[in-house]
Amino acid sequence: MKRATRGCGCAAAVLVVVVGIGAFLGYRYVLPWWKKKPPPASGELTVRVLDVGPVNGDSILISSSGGKTVLIDAGDTTKGKAVVDALKRNNIQQLDYLIVTHPHPDHMGGATEVFKAVKVLNVIDNGLPPSIPANLLPQAKPAKPGAKTAPPKPPAKNARKPVTVISFYDNYQEALGASGAHYEKAQAGAKYDLGNGALLTILTPIDTEFTKDQMKTGGNEANANSIVARLDYGSFSMLLPGDAEDQTEHRLLTKELNIQSKVLKVSHHGSKYASSEEFLKRVKPEIAIVSCGAWNRYGHPAQAVLDRLRALNVKLYRTDLQGELTITTRGKDGDIVVKPAKETTEDLFAGRQAQKDDASRSGFIAYGDFGPPPKPKKEVPVGKGSRQGQ
Repeated sequence: MKRATRGCGCAAAVLVVVVGIGAFLGYRYVLPWWKKKPPPASGELTVRVLDVGPVNGDSILISSSGGKTVLIDAGDTTKGKAVVDALKRNNIQQLDYLIVTHPHPDHMGGATEVFKAVKVLNVIDNGLPPSIPANLLPQAKPAKPGAKTAPPKPPAKNARKPVTVISFYDNYQEALGASGAHYEKAQAGAKYDLGNGALLTILTPIDTEFTKDQMKTGGNEANANSIVARLDYGSFSMLLPGDAEDQTEHRLLTKELNIQSKVLKVSHHGSKYASSEEFLKRVKPEIAIVSCGAWNRYGHPAQAVLDRLRALNVKLYRTDLQGELTITTRGKDGDIVVKPAKETTEDLFAGRQAQKDDASRSGFIAYGDFGPPPKPKKEVPVGKGSRQGQ
Protein backbone atom coordinates (compact mmCIF):
# COMPACT_ATOMS: atom_id res chain seq x y z
CA MET A 1 0.00 0.00 0.00
CA LYS A 2 2.87 2.35 0.80
CA ARG A 3 4.40 1.74 -2.63
CA ALA A 4 1.06 2.51 -4.30
CA THR A 5 0.77 5.72 -2.33
CA ARG A 6 4.27 6.75 -3.32
CA GLY A 7 3.41 6.04 -6.96
CA CYS A 8 0.36 8.26 -6.77
CA GLY A 9 2.42 10.99 -5.19
CA CYS A 10 4.98 10.90 -8.01
CA ALA A 11 2.26 10.93 -10.64
CA ALA A 12 0.57 13.89 -8.97
CA ALA A 13 3.87 15.76 -8.83
CA VAL A 14 4.48 15.10 -12.53
CA LEU A 15 0.94 16.22 -13.31
CA VAL A 16 1.47 19.47 -11.37
CA VAL A 17 4.72 20.12 -13.27
CA VAL A 18 3.06 19.44 -16.65
CA VAL A 19 0.10 21.67 -15.80
CA GLY A 20 2.49 24.38 -14.59
CA ILE A 21 4.53 24.25 -17.79
CA GLY A 22 1.33 24.31 -19.85
CA ALA A 23 0.05 27.31 -17.91
CA PHE A 24 3.36 29.13 -18.39
CA LEU A 25 3.44 28.43 -22.13
CA GLY A 26 -0.17 29.47 -22.45
CA TYR A 27 0.48 32.72 -20.59
CA ARG A 28 3.69 33.38 -22.52
CA TYR A 29 2.56 32.53 -26.04
CA VAL A 30 -1.13 31.66 -26.38
CA LEU A 31 -2.58 34.58 -24.40
CA PRO A 32 -0.68 37.30 -26.35
CA TRP A 33 -1.76 35.63 -29.61
CA TRP A 34 -5.36 35.48 -28.41
CA LYS A 35 -5.31 39.14 -27.41
CA LYS A 36 -3.94 40.15 -30.81
CA LYS A 37 -6.36 37.96 -32.73
CA PRO A 38 -8.96 40.18 -34.42
CA PRO A 39 -12.62 39.54 -33.57
CA PRO A 40 -14.74 37.60 -36.08
CA ALA A 41 -15.95 39.57 -39.09
CA SER A 42 -19.63 40.25 -39.71
CA GLY A 43 -20.94 41.94 -42.87
CA GLU A 44 -19.11 43.69 -45.71
CA LEU A 45 -16.20 46.08 -45.26
CA THR A 46 -15.47 48.61 -48.02
CA VAL A 47 -12.23 50.51 -48.63
CA ARG A 48 -12.28 53.16 -51.34
CA VAL A 49 -8.96 54.52 -52.59
CA LEU A 50 -10.22 57.80 -54.02
CA ASP A 51 -8.99 59.26 -57.27
CA VAL A 52 -7.49 62.60 -56.26
CA GLY A 53 -5.41 62.97 -59.42
CA PRO A 54 -4.14 64.08 -61.84
CA VAL A 55 -1.84 65.62 -59.23
CA ASN A 56 -0.31 63.40 -56.55
CA GLY A 57 -2.24 62.69 -53.38
CA ASP A 58 -3.84 60.16 -51.07
CA SER A 59 -7.37 59.84 -49.75
CA ILE A 60 -8.72 56.52 -48.49
CA LEU A 61 -12.26 56.02 -47.22
CA ILE A 62 -13.05 53.04 -44.97
CA SER A 63 -16.67 52.05 -44.32
CA SER A 64 -17.24 49.23 -41.85
CA SER A 65 -20.34 47.03 -41.77
CA GLY A 66 -20.86 48.40 -38.26
CA GLY A 67 -21.56 51.83 -39.73
CA LYS A 68 -18.30 53.54 -38.71
CA THR A 69 -16.29 55.51 -41.24
CA VAL A 70 -12.64 56.53 -41.43
CA LEU A 71 -10.99 58.93 -43.88
CA ILE A 72 -7.22 58.60 -44.13
CA ASP A 73 -5.86 61.77 -45.76
CA ALA A 74 -7.86 64.17 -47.92
CA GLY A 75 -5.91 64.79 -51.11
CA ASP A 76 -4.24 67.96 -52.32
CA THR A 77 -5.42 71.52 -51.62
CA THR A 78 -7.27 71.55 -54.96
CA LYS A 79 -8.96 68.19 -54.37
CA GLY A 80 -11.14 68.87 -51.32
CA LYS A 81 -14.24 69.01 -53.51
CA ALA A 82 -13.45 65.63 -55.09
CA VAL A 83 -13.17 64.08 -51.62
CA VAL A 84 -16.39 65.72 -50.44
CA ASP A 85 -18.18 64.54 -53.59
CA ALA A 86 -17.07 60.97 -52.80
CA LEU A 87 -18.44 61.30 -49.25
CA LYS A 88 -21.77 62.56 -50.56
CA ARG A 89 -21.90 59.89 -53.26
CA ASN A 90 -21.61 57.26 -50.55
CA ASN A 91 -24.14 59.00 -48.29
CA ILE A 92 -21.58 59.71 -45.57
CA GLN A 93 -22.59 62.65 -43.39
CA GLN A 94 -20.27 61.91 -40.48
CA LEU A 95 -16.71 60.65 -40.10
CA ASP A 96 -15.85 58.78 -36.95
CA TYR A 97 -12.15 59.34 -37.62
CA LEU A 98 -10.13 61.63 -39.86
CA ILE A 99 -6.50 60.53 -39.91
CA VAL A 100 -3.94 62.86 -41.49
CA THR A 101 -0.74 60.89 -41.98
CA HIS A 102 1.67 63.84 -42.28
CA PRO A 103 1.71 67.59 -43.03
CA HIS A 104 2.15 67.70 -46.79
CA PRO A 105 -0.50 69.43 -48.90
CA ASP A 106 -1.25 66.38 -51.08
CA HIS A 107 -2.46 64.56 -47.94
CA MET A 108 -3.70 67.38 -45.72
CA GLY A 109 -4.79 70.00 -48.23
CA GLY A 110 -8.36 68.86 -48.81
CA ALA A 111 -9.14 68.41 -45.10
CA THR A 112 -10.46 71.97 -44.76
CA GLU A 113 -13.25 71.22 -47.25
CA VAL A 114 -14.03 67.96 -45.45
CA PHE A 115 -14.48 69.77 -42.11
CA LYS A 116 -16.95 72.14 -43.79
CA ALA A 117 -18.96 69.39 -45.45
CA VAL A 118 -19.41 66.69 -42.79
CA LYS A 119 -19.30 66.24 -39.04
CA VAL A 120 -15.90 64.90 -37.92
CA LEU A 121 -15.88 63.28 -34.49
CA ASN A 122 -12.19 62.46 -34.03
CA VAL A 123 -8.98 63.69 -35.66
CA ILE A 124 -5.61 61.95 -35.46
CA ASP A 125 -2.34 63.26 -36.88
CA ASN A 126 1.37 62.92 -36.04
CA GLY A 127 1.51 66.22 -34.17
CA LEU A 128 4.29 67.65 -36.33
CA PRO A 129 4.22 70.95 -38.23
CA PRO A 130 5.50 71.08 -41.80
CA SER A 131 9.22 71.55 -42.27
CA ILE A 132 9.84 74.47 -44.62
CA PRO A 133 12.87 74.44 -46.94
CA ALA A 134 15.04 77.52 -46.44
CA ASN A 135 14.64 78.54 -50.08
CA LEU A 136 10.87 78.81 -49.58
CA LEU A 137 10.99 81.00 -46.48
CA PRO A 138 9.87 84.61 -47.09
CA GLN A 139 12.88 86.87 -47.46
CA ALA A 140 12.63 90.33 -45.89
CA LYS A 141 13.88 93.20 -48.04
CA PRO A 142 16.97 94.82 -46.52
CA ALA A 143 16.33 98.35 -45.24
CA LYS A 144 18.18 101.22 -46.89
CA PRO A 145 20.94 102.80 -44.77
CA GLY A 146 19.54 105.60 -42.61
CA ALA A 147 15.92 104.84 -43.55
CA LYS A 148 13.33 105.03 -40.80
CA THR A 149 11.34 101.89 -40.12
CA ALA A 150 7.62 102.53 -40.24
CA PRO A 151 5.36 100.56 -37.89
CA PRO A 152 3.37 97.79 -39.61
CA LYS A 153 -0.07 98.81 -40.81
CA PRO A 154 -3.04 96.94 -39.31
CA PRO A 155 -4.77 94.63 -41.81
CA ALA A 156 -7.71 96.14 -43.65
CA LYS A 157 -11.16 95.03 -42.61
CA ASN A 158 -12.22 91.84 -44.45
CA ALA A 159 -8.76 91.62 -46.01
CA ARG A 160 -7.74 88.24 -47.34
CA LYS A 161 -5.06 86.38 -45.46
CA PRO A 162 -1.76 86.24 -47.35
CA VAL A 163 -1.10 82.93 -49.05
CA THR A 164 2.09 81.26 -47.86
CA VAL A 165 3.79 77.93 -48.52
CA ILE A 166 2.13 76.53 -45.38
CA SER A 167 -1.33 78.06 -45.83
CA PHE A 168 -2.66 74.51 -46.21
CA TYR A 169 -1.43 73.72 -42.68
CA ASP A 170 -2.73 76.96 -41.16
CA ASN A 171 -6.12 76.38 -42.78
CA TYR A 172 -6.20 72.79 -41.47
CA GLN A 173 -5.41 73.92 -37.92
CA GLU A 174 -8.07 76.63 -38.08
CA ALA A 175 -10.72 74.25 -39.45
CA LEU A 176 -9.81 71.60 -36.87
CA GLY A 177 -10.19 74.09 -34.04
CA ALA A 178 -13.58 75.25 -35.30
CA SER A 179 -14.90 71.72 -35.92
CA GLY A 180 -15.28 70.69 -32.29
CA ALA A 181 -13.70 67.32 -33.12
CA HIS A 182 -11.75 65.43 -30.48
CA TYR A 183 -8.05 65.60 -31.34
CA GLU A 184 -5.30 63.18 -30.42
CA LYS A 185 -1.72 62.69 -31.46
CA ALA A 186 -1.04 59.30 -33.02
CA GLN A 187 0.36 56.73 -30.61
CA ALA A 188 1.93 53.47 -31.75
CA GLY A 189 -0.16 50.54 -30.56
CA ALA A 190 -3.43 52.48 -30.31
CA LYS A 191 -6.39 50.43 -31.54
CA TYR A 192 -9.73 51.71 -32.85
CA ASP A 193 -12.76 49.42 -32.96
CA LEU A 194 -14.75 50.10 -36.12
CA GLY A 195 -17.48 47.61 -35.22
CA ASN A 196 -18.45 44.11 -36.37
CA GLY A 197 -14.88 42.86 -36.13
CA ALA A 198 -13.08 45.68 -38.00
CA LEU A 199 -10.02 46.97 -36.15
CA LEU A 200 -7.63 49.79 -37.07
CA THR A 201 -4.21 49.81 -35.37
CA ILE A 202 -1.62 52.60 -35.40
CA LEU A 203 1.88 51.20 -35.98
CA THR A 204 3.94 54.40 -36.21
CA PRO A 205 5.26 56.93 -35.19
CA ILE A 206 7.66 54.80 -33.12
CA ASP A 207 10.41 56.20 -30.88
CA THR A 208 11.80 59.62 -31.83
CA GLU A 209 10.91 61.49 -34.99
CA PHE A 210 13.13 61.32 -38.05
CA THR A 211 15.24 64.39 -38.80
CA LYS A 212 16.66 65.75 -42.04
CA ASP A 213 20.12 64.45 -41.09
CA GLN A 214 18.75 60.91 -41.08
CA MET A 215 17.52 61.25 -44.67
CA LYS A 216 20.90 61.59 -46.36
CA THR A 217 20.45 58.28 -48.18
CA GLY A 218 17.22 59.56 -49.71
CA GLY A 219 13.63 60.34 -48.86
CA ASN A 220 12.07 63.22 -46.94
CA GLU A 221 11.74 63.60 -43.18
CA ALA A 222 8.08 64.68 -43.24
CA ASN A 223 7.23 61.56 -45.22
CA ALA A 224 9.36 59.33 -42.97
CA ASN A 225 7.31 60.52 -39.98
CA SER A 226 4.03 59.45 -41.60
CA ILE A 227 1.44 57.59 -39.58
CA VAL A 228 1.40 53.92 -40.60
CA ALA A 229 -1.82 52.03 -39.84
CA ARG A 230 -3.08 48.47 -40.29
CA LEU A 231 -6.69 47.50 -40.93
CA ASP A 232 -7.86 44.01 -39.88
CA TYR A 233 -11.20 42.38 -40.61
CA GLY A 234 -11.42 38.62 -40.20
CA SER A 235 -8.83 37.13 -42.55
CA PHE A 236 -8.57 40.46 -44.43
CA SER A 237 -5.73 42.85 -43.67
CA MET A 238 -4.50 46.07 -45.28
CA LEU A 239 -1.36 48.06 -44.55
CA LEU A 240 -1.74 51.84 -44.87
CA PRO A 241 1.70 53.51 -44.70
CA GLY A 242 0.99 57.04 -45.96
CA ASP A 243 4.25 58.35 -47.42
CA ALA A 244 6.54 56.30 -45.18
CA GLU A 245 10.10 56.06 -46.49
CA ASP A 246 12.71 53.28 -46.41
CA GLN A 247 13.86 54.53 -42.99
CA THR A 248 10.33 54.07 -41.61
CA GLU A 249 10.13 50.60 -43.10
CA HIS A 250 13.45 49.62 -41.53
CA ARG A 251 12.21 50.77 -38.13
CA LEU A 252 9.06 48.68 -38.54
CA LEU A 253 11.15 45.64 -39.47
CA THR A 254 13.19 45.94 -36.25
CA LYS A 255 10.08 45.81 -34.04
CA GLU A 256 7.97 42.78 -33.14
CA LEU A 257 5.07 43.86 -35.30
CA ASN A 258 2.78 41.92 -37.58
CA ILE A 259 2.95 43.79 -40.87
CA GLN A 260 2.03 40.89 -43.16
CA SER A 261 -1.05 42.04 -45.08
CA LYS A 262 -3.26 40.84 -47.91
CA VAL A 263 -3.45 44.36 -49.38
CA LEU A 264 -0.73 47.02 -49.40
CA LYS A 265 -1.33 50.67 -50.16
CA VAL A 266 2.11 51.26 -51.68
CA SER A 267 3.95 53.92 -49.71
CA HIS A 268 4.69 57.41 -51.02
CA HIS A 269 2.86 56.93 -54.32
CA GLY A 270 5.41 54.31 -55.39
CA SER A 271 8.54 56.38 -54.70
CA LYS A 272 11.93 54.77 -55.26
CA TYR A 273 12.80 55.73 -51.67
CA ALA A 274 10.26 53.29 -50.22
CA SER A 275 8.96 49.72 -50.69
CA SER A 276 12.31 48.03 -50.18
CA GLU A 277 12.68 44.39 -51.15
CA GLU A 278 13.08 43.32 -47.51
CA PHE A 279 9.96 45.23 -46.51
CA LEU A 280 7.81 43.82 -49.32
CA LYS A 281 8.95 40.27 -48.53
CA ARG A 282 7.87 40.75 -44.91
CA VAL A 283 4.48 42.25 -45.85
CA LYS A 284 3.83 39.55 -48.49
CA PRO A 285 0.96 41.42 -50.17
CA GLU A 286 -1.35 39.66 -52.60
CA ILE A 287 -2.68 42.99 -53.88
CA ALA A 288 -0.89 46.36 -54.15
CA ILE A 289 -2.59 49.72 -54.63
CA VAL A 290 -0.69 52.74 -55.95
CA SER A 291 -2.35 56.12 -55.38
CA CYS A 292 -0.60 58.65 -57.63
CA GLY A 293 -1.27 61.27 -60.28
CA ALA A 294 -0.44 61.23 -63.98
CA TRP A 295 0.99 64.77 -63.65
CA ASN A 296 3.38 64.09 -60.77
CA ARG A 297 6.96 65.25 -61.41
CA TYR A 298 8.72 62.69 -59.23
CA GLY A 299 8.44 59.58 -61.40
CA HIS A 300 5.79 57.91 -59.24
CA PRO A 301 5.46 54.99 -59.40
CA ALA A 302 9.15 54.18 -59.84
CA GLN A 303 10.06 51.34 -62.16
CA ALA A 304 12.25 49.70 -59.51
CA VAL A 305 9.29 49.46 -57.10
CA LEU A 306 7.00 48.04 -59.77
CA ASP A 307 9.64 45.48 -60.71
CA ARG A 308 9.87 44.35 -57.08
CA LEU A 309 6.10 43.97 -56.89
CA ARG A 310 5.98 42.02 -60.14
CA ALA A 311 8.75 39.69 -58.91
CA LEU A 312 6.51 38.82 -55.93
CA ASN A 313 3.54 38.08 -58.24
CA VAL A 314 1.49 40.87 -56.68
CA LYS A 315 -1.78 41.94 -58.33
CA LEU A 316 -1.38 45.68 -59.06
CA TYR A 317 -3.91 48.51 -59.28
CA ARG A 318 -3.24 52.22 -59.91
CA THR A 319 -5.47 55.27 -59.47
CA ASP A 320 -3.63 57.23 -62.17
CA LEU A 321 -4.64 54.64 -64.78
CA GLN A 322 -7.82 53.12 -63.30
CA GLY A 323 -9.37 55.92 -61.24
CA GLU A 324 -11.07 55.23 -57.90
CA LEU A 325 -10.47 51.71 -56.58
CA THR A 326 -13.16 50.03 -54.46
CA ILE A 327 -12.10 47.10 -52.28
CA THR A 328 -14.79 44.93 -50.68
CA THR A 329 -14.49 41.94 -48.35
CA ARG A 330 -16.53 39.97 -45.83
CA GLY A 331 -13.36 38.98 -44.03
CA LYS A 332 -13.23 35.47 -45.51
CA ASP A 333 -10.33 33.79 -47.28
CA GLY A 334 -10.22 34.54 -50.99
CA ASP A 335 -13.19 36.95 -51.01
CA ILE A 336 -11.35 40.24 -51.66
CA VAL A 337 -12.78 42.08 -54.68
CA VAL A 338 -11.09 45.16 -56.20
CA LYS A 339 -13.22 47.15 -58.64
CA PRO A 340 -11.55 49.93 -60.67
CA ALA A 341 -13.66 52.89 -61.81
CA LYS A 342 -12.36 52.44 -65.36
CA GLU A 343 -10.48 49.94 -67.45
CA THR A 344 -7.05 50.69 -68.92
CA THR A 345 -5.04 49.27 -71.78
CA GLU A 346 -1.78 50.69 -70.41
CA ASP A 347 0.82 48.51 -68.74
CA LEU A 348 0.25 48.72 -64.98
CA PHE A 349 3.87 47.70 -64.37
CA ALA A 350 5.33 50.53 -66.47
CA GLY A 351 6.80 53.30 -64.31
CA ARG A 352 6.95 57.03 -64.94
CA GLN A 353 9.94 59.22 -65.77
CA ALA A 354 11.02 61.65 -63.05
CA GLN A 355 11.62 65.35 -63.63
CA LYS A 356 12.55 65.97 -59.99
CA ASP A 357 14.09 63.88 -57.24
CA ASP A 358 11.80 63.42 -54.21
CA ALA A 359 14.50 63.57 -51.53
CA SER A 360 15.49 66.22 -48.98
CA ARG A 361 19.08 66.18 -50.19
CA SER A 362 17.97 67.35 -53.65
CA GLY A 363 15.92 70.27 -52.33
CA PHE A 364 12.66 68.33 -52.43
CA ILE A 365 9.72 70.68 -52.94
CA ALA A 366 6.40 69.61 -51.45
CA TYR A 367 4.47 72.87 -51.48
CA GLY A 368 2.43 73.64 -54.57
CA ASP A 369 4.70 71.73 -56.93
CA PHE A 370 2.15 69.23 -58.19
CA GLY A 371 0.93 70.94 -61.34
CA PRO A 372 1.03 69.59 -64.89
CA PRO A 373 4.41 68.88 -66.48
CA PRO A 374 5.82 71.30 -69.05
CA LYS A 375 4.34 70.96 -72.51
CA PRO A 376 6.68 69.22 -74.97
CA LYS A 377 8.44 71.56 -77.35
CA LYS A 378 7.21 71.46 -80.92
CA GLU A 379 9.81 70.34 -83.40
CA VAL A 380 10.44 72.88 -86.14
CA PRO A 381 10.80 71.19 -89.56
CA VAL A 382 14.05 71.88 -91.38
CA GLY A 383 13.55 74.70 -93.87
CA LYS A 384 10.75 76.40 -91.88
CA GLY A 385 12.10 79.07 -89.63
CA SER A 386 15.49 77.38 -89.58
CA ARG A 387 18.76 79.13 -90.26
CA GLN A 388 20.67 75.93 -90.83
CA GLY A 389 23.32 76.12 -93.58
CA GLN A 390 23.56 79.92 -93.37
